[in-house]
Amino acid sequence: MIRKALECDIDKIIDLLHQVCLVHHDVRPDYFKNSIKYKKEELKEKIKDDLNPIFVYVKNNIVLGYIFCIDETIKDHRLLTDRKTLYIDDLCVDKDTRGMGIGKKLYEYVKAYAKEKGYYNVTLNVWADNKNAMAFYEALGLKPLKCYMEEILN
Repeated sequence: MIRKALECDIDKIIDLLHQVCLVHHDVRPDYFKNSIKYKKEELKEKIKDDLNPIFVYVKNNIVLGYIFCIDETIKDHRLLTDRKTLYIDDLCVDKDTRGMGIGKKLYEYVKAYAKEKGYYNVTLNVWADNKNAMAFYEALGLKPLKCYMEEILN
């Protein structure tokens, strides 16, 4: 079952945040600390935010995955057209249940939610060196929107 995150889910969400951070740290230790993106108090506030929902996948009362969403509506921009964009800030499935379709279900749920709310598109960022995530998102039908490039100078 997929539902909006509740305060009682925070401890498991924090565990998942550690897991996703470790994936990023393993891919780019020069870029990512081995830490988490949000603290418990921040999550309590985020869970209350209906404009930027967090959804969780729950089986047998256990959170097995989450998806964080952020409304990035553009209005009256000098250069860009007005549009409602739902940005996926983070998606994680518990390492012990990956490959079971949970991530796809979370994404499809958010896509349906976005359509229902009148969003033009759904976007996300993925690190180029995270080959598993790249393949996962491409299999879901996502296409590159822009390319963020770097040159390491040391």
